[in-house]
Amino acid sequence: MDGGNQSIVSEFVLLGLGHSWNVQVLLFMIFLVLYLIIISGNIIIIILIITDPHLHSPMYFLLANLSFVDMWLSSVTTPKMITDFLRENKTISFAGCMCQILFVHVAGGGEMVLLVAMAYDRYVAICKPLHYSIIMSLQRCIGLVLTSWTTGFVHAMSQMTVVMQLPFCGSKEIDSFFCDIPLVIKLACVESDNLDILMNIDTGAVAVTCFILLLISYTYILFTVLQSSKTGASKALSTCTAHITVVVLFFGPCIFIYVWPISITWLDKFLAVFYSVITPLLNPTIYTLRNKEMKKALKRFKSYYMGSKGNT
Repeated sequence: MDGGNQSIVSEFVLLGLGHSWNVQVLLFMIFLVLYLIIISGNIIIIILIITDPHLHSPMYFLLANLSFVDMWLSSVTTPKMITDFLRENKTISFAGCMCQILFVHVAGGGEMVLLVAMAYDRYVAICKPLHYSIIMSLQRCIGLVLTSWTTGFVHAMSQMTVVMQLPFCGSKEIDSFFCDIPLVIKLACVESDNLDILMNIDTGAVAVTCFILLLISYTYILFTVLQSSKTGASKALSTCTAHITVVVLFFGPCIFIYVWPISITWLDKFLAVFYSVITPLLNPTIYTLRNKEMKKALKRFKSYYMGSKGNT
């Protein structure tokens, strides 16, 4: 393409989720409440795990990290989306757009590996219980968390290296509420089909690999559970059901957006909202409502706090 038709893009225009003012005010109130619940819910989980000695175990250590990643993932896109509902000019700077892409893929790639680490933890706990404390040592847990962050960072940088080099011209409109790679690539002054496939293969490789590892882990777990006693099987199955629910809720939209070849705008927007807002909202709900230890820890925290407050 002729270089004279290219220009240095300083900002993009986000078309968002709606055009009617009444609809946007309604969405502003809904997503503001949801975001506050996401932040408060995940902070409560992290505080409980840090302060309650009964939760000082590998599973809850990984869960605390998952809550932190969920807050990060939601905070990269949701505050901007909320404020844009009340703005007529929904623009984002080029640097801001690139930062969104970077942080979304760091957090998204990291969360995928972290979910695999949590599945591995459950596999060791259920399939090799006698060796659990040795295998899932503090050093191993820290190593798994660092691996998740490293994988997310490497994955994000592999995408950013390509996107940062793209020339942009013509339309600056992104038909979504945040910058995402497939939508940004469409605005580049290059043939985007092959590049889009390449980027989807990159993201799809991480997502599909993690998903396969998760399937293998939970298949082994289910076979072991079926051969166990009813009491142990029931407890293990309850824990794994919560994990599997989170996995399906997170990987389903991601695989559909980045691996599925067909792009439908309204569906892509819905799925983007789902994994950036709904999944971080459901994770604390799933893990607290289905987890007896978390419920007990919350009661202990309340009784201690209320008791201390009553004595002052």
